[in-house]
Amino acid sequence: MVEFLTKETFLTKVFNYEKNQEWKYEGDKPCIVDFYADWCGPCKMVAPILEELAAEYDGKLNIYKVDTEAEQELAAVFGIRSIPSLLFIPMTGQPQMATGALPKDTFRKAFKDVLGVE
Repeated sequence: MVEFLTKETFLTKVFNYEKNQEWKYEGDKPCIVDFYADWCGPCKMVAPILEELAAEYDGKLNIYKVDTEAEQELAAVFGIRSIPSLLFIPMTGQPQMATGALPKDTFRKAFKDVLGVE
């Protein structure tokens, strides 16, 4: 299931940037964070794909969404300039950012290549 994050839940589930200078992932499985806005057309195209992938990969990774209108500080911390912006976060190593509406196959490839999830 796709979970919507506020700044508070982001700090506990993904990255506490108020406490840590260096990247430190807080989660227990790889995740993807979709930075979106309700008015964004491409974001609306990605939403049902993420819902399907959340069901398909249930238990293997977490899929989070952050509303950049409601959570402007989070968007600023990650330098979000265009949406949708998708942050792929593996258990170890640095996260990778992708922008734009990605097709389902591209998500699957990134889950495998970046997150190590099949």
